[in-house]
Amino acid sequence: MTQNLTKFLKEAKNKEFATATGTQSHAILQRVIIDNNQESGDTDVIQTIKEHSDLLPFFTKAAQNEVPVAGKIHGRFVSRRIDKLLINKTTKTIDFVDYKTDTNKSVYIDKYKNQLQEYAELLCSAYPDYQINGYILWLHDWVLDKII
Repeated sequence: MTQNLTKFLKEAKNKEFATATGTQSHAILQRVIIDNNQESGDTDVIQTIKEHSDLLPFFTKAAQNEVPVAGKIHGRFVSRRIDKLLINKTTKTIDFVDYKTDTNKSVYIDKYKNQLQEYAELLCSAYPDYQINGYILWLHDWVLDKII
């Protein structure tokens, strides 16, 4: 009984820490802008993003933060929030990013793939003529993985 309670409390504490870390990371990343010669936000984060050129488009003024999307998937109403969204009307593409703080990428990857697939389905409904690309940005190593 004591072992089960200790395990439960440890898992709850880890989950609480992960949630707090994710919330704090989102808040920091929402304020980062790197657009031409204009930069604002956390200088260490800006430097890290600049070292990963594939991330730069997601931190321009054109990129939107915490974008709500909603609709029906398989007859069920779904409401979600996308961390970063970039719509290019010229190329008719939409790129979106979901941040993840996990250090072991394989633990929840199936869950995350399903989450991004839902985002893509909702975006396809709203933008049927657009190419949709979905990514996970792993914040522990700043790797951008294309999922969709």
